[in-house]
Amino acid sequence: MDSYLIQVNGHGDHAPMLDVHLKTNGNSISLGKVKGRKPRWAVRASEMSKKTFNPVRAIVDSMKVEPNPKKAMISLSLGDPTVFGNLPTNDEVTQAVKEVLDSGRYNGYAPSVGYQSCREAVAAYYNCPEAPLEAQDVILTSGCSQAIELALAVLANPGQNILVPRPGFCLYKTLALSMGIEVKLYNLLPEKAWEIDLKHLESLVDEKTACLIVNNPSNPCGSVFSKSHLQKILAVASRQCVPILADEIYGDMVFADRKYEPIATLSTNVPVLSCGGLAKRWLVPGWRMGWILIHDRRDIFGNEIRDGLVRLSQRILGPCTIVQGALERILHRTPPEFYHNTLSILKSNADLCYAALSAIPGLQPVRPTGAMYLMVEIEMEHFPEFENDVEFTERLISEQSVFCLPATCFEYPNFFRVVITVPEEMILEACSRIQEFCEMHYQGAEGAQDLECDK
Repeated sequence: MDSYLIQVNGHGDHAPMLDVHLKTNGNSISLGKVKGRKPRWAVRASEMSKKTFNPVRAIVDSMKVEPNPKKAMISLSLGDPTVFGNLPTNDEVTQAVKEVLDSGRYNGYAPSVGYQSCREAVAAYYNCPEAPLEAQDVILTSGCSQAIELALAVLANPGQNILVPRPGFCLYKTLALSMGIEVKLYNLLPEKAWEIDLKHLESLVDEKTACLIVNNPSNPCGSVFSKSHLQKILAVASRQCVPILADEIYGDMVFADRKYEPIATLSTNVPVLSCGGLAKRWLVPGWRMGWILIHDRRDIFGNEIRDGLVRLSQRILGPCTIVQGALERILHRTPPEFYHNTLSILKSNADLCYAALSAIPGLQPVRPTGAMYLMVEIEMEHFPEFENDVEFTERLISEQSVFCLPATCFEYPNFFRVVITVPEEMILEACSRIQEFCEMHYQGAEGAQDLECDK
């Protein structure tokens, strides 16, 4: 009978060694000394989690400032139209979800890309001769943010780069860096109503550029690109053979004097992944329903991108089935007056806010033409006691209890963003407090120079 002897040697600070002898048929065979494993805890966060960085959270969380206890807080910082209750969704929208819930027919798993009937409903809603769509061209997602994530993940590999607007929605950078994708920031021009600096954009393209992100209408700018400007953007993408990821979550949320043009309707050869959802136009961001529309009339994406999106969507098995079941009714039966009323409120607030802030020395707002925001330049030379926009907005909170988001969050220092979804009386009160704040701290050219000399 074979026998086995394992002798453990070790002392002091050295790891134990296993002195292994194998005895078989009376003969002893030494297998030498093997270093033993001493179990220990070594749990570490993944590299992906370490690379994930949200600049808004990083900046806002570091703003350790208390509001003025004598003034009620007015927050103009969060892009959620539901916060104050003045912009409810339409009854048709909520009734659609109630009926689906009561039916009990949408409680199970759906296909990861969404129910076929729901994809057909989205395709029918956005289909047009200039950019035809079928159900196979629609991927349903858990909100527009997941649509952007899947679009980035299918178009770019680690080590490649993407072109992102500055100022721009910070999620693009957050997602890209977590995936090991480099971000190149192209400039928007405030003096041209936030149009893209096309020369700067094209100068950033290289052999590793995977896609161009175009956000129209814009967060944080509240801008809407003209048809001619979109055509110029497409010309750059066509020359450089770079596909477009279009963030169009604010699509159709434009004021009466402007027209929204989906970029895919103007493209003859540039393939586009258009990301959208219910969040903003239907005023239900918490319902987490988004989609990717695949526009690829020249078959440049081919099956590879479509198949890649299907595989990526299988990681979380699709968006909420209850909201999916209500999609067709939401898209096709929400009355036009609902959209019109929402835009009327937003435009009225935008006009009030723009007029009030334009009258304040030291501030230069840029008039918005859509979405839910406007950007305001701080003429920092007239506020020399503040180092930057973060310090300016911190003091605005502590003195006036008005919270605007510093545009450093959007890679654009010395501006701040105002959300215009709050009730009219709050807009007016906030602007009045901002005026009081600026009048308190404003320095003319001479006063600012004297203050600099004193430092």
